[in-house]
Amino acid sequence: MTKTSPRSGYTNSQIILHWLIAALVLFNYIVSDGMGSALRRHLNGEAQADIWPAIHVYVGIAVLVLVLIRLLLRRRVGVPATAEATPGWMSRLGKIGHWLIYALLLVGPALGVATWYLRLGSAGDLHAIAMNALMILAGLHAAAGIYHHYVVRDGLLRRMGLPL
Repeated sequence: MTKTSPRSGYTNSQIILHWLIAALVLFNYIVSDGMGSALRRHLNGEAQADIWPAIHVYVGIAVLVLVLIRLLLRRRVGVPATAEATPGWMSRLGKIGHWLIYALLLVGPALGVATWYLRLGSAGDLHAIAMNALMILAGLHAAAGIYHHYVVRDGLLRRMGLPL
């Protein structure tokens, strides 16, 4: 069960972690294009042609660590209560969506680490699937936030530090 907080918004730490993780995931998704061939070179013991594979791996590890910190912080300080006007089904769907995002934020980078450091090449396909699923869920998450703000008009985006 998620601990709720009487605050109307998230803490500054939660907001910073949210946007930092989002930016790092997006960055890593953008630079991931050549990782398949980089992985093949890595598994064959060949030198990398450039620094991007290393950056991708280290950013992925940073995402994993930051998500763990975010989850610990969430456990410690809780999350703001759902707006009273939010229908129950919408609230439940939002909670499911958040936990799926957290799961993919943990599983995706963990599979990436297993692929790269444990040389489990087969985990690379699962990593790609998890990260593609994460990007789809993140897009739905953003769309839901925009819907809440502009259609439901419940100020949801302000809870995440956006000055709207």
